[in-house]
Amino acid sequence: MSLPNSFDAPIQLTPTAVLQPAKGANAGLAPLLLTVVELVRQLMEAQVIRRMEADQLSDADLDRAAESLRKLEEQVIQLCDVFEIDPTDLNVDLGEIGTLLPKAGGYYPGTASANPSILELLDRLLNTGIVVEGEVDLGLAQLNLVHAKLRLVLTSKPI
Repeated sequence: MSLPNSFDAPIQLTPTAVLQPAKGANAGLAPLLLTVVELVRQLMEAQVIRRMEADQLSDADLDRAAESLRKLEEQVIQLCDVFEIDPTDLNVDLGEIGTLLPKAGGYYPGTASANPSILELLDRLLNTGIVVEGEVDLGLAQLNLVHAKLRLVLTSKPI
């Protein structure tokens, strides 16, 4: 008499549920990541507007930039639909510092507002330029293992 070999039997997997992304308030990091993508999109849009107003873009460049910004905005909205997030909720309130993105009504480069958002501040910094220098020491057990000197030049102008 031989015992049946359990390794010979085929393994059948039947999924009980299809994996779906978390939705709305339970979407985890999705709202934050989409907010950061929207921040970068609006920042690039502000730079395109600044260059357009300074006559630094050809019509072809402007058309390409506008089409790219439109497609990126469509993708953000599509991802908001997937995660059931209202696109108007893509923002982070940083308390006294303000919000990451401007409130309703948007932001137009070069205009000042009473309570500027982080987007507005970043746009101004890019327009004028900033240099950040610093040193970082990383270590453990009272041993400096990594030493880094940093110098960052942040500007929208050619260097």
